[in-house]
Amino acid sequence: MNQVRELFFYRQHFHEFFDKQSEKAKEKIDYVLFLLTHIDKVPEKFLKHIEGQKGLYEIRVEHSSNIFRIFCFFDKGKIVVLLNGYQKKTQKTSLKEIVMANKLMNEYFSTTK
Repeated sequence: MNQVRELFFYRQHFHEFFDKQSEKAKEKIDYVLFLLTHIDKVPEKFLKHIEGQKGLYEIRVEHSSNIFRIFCFFDKGKIVVLLNGYQKKTQKTSLKEIVMANKLMNEYFSTTK
């Protein structure tokens, strides 16, 4: 299977989130990241634009009864920049996490352009 996108880990937030997860949860996160990099049209079940947020997406991972969200955005079309992640415990996406993701995305664009 050919790779259609590449991942870029911006700062340490994703790794800090990932390192705290169980081995099974890490496997599921790795699987969804593999899909993201190898499938041209990623189903909304795994990747969804966040309403009202310009360019910000959430990678959606479910493992047993746990729901995880990892924020990301696209740069130059084929680069997926991973930001922060968290375990979702309520129906709504955490506003605090969205604010953090937006801050990181703005920081990324102001330092790479």
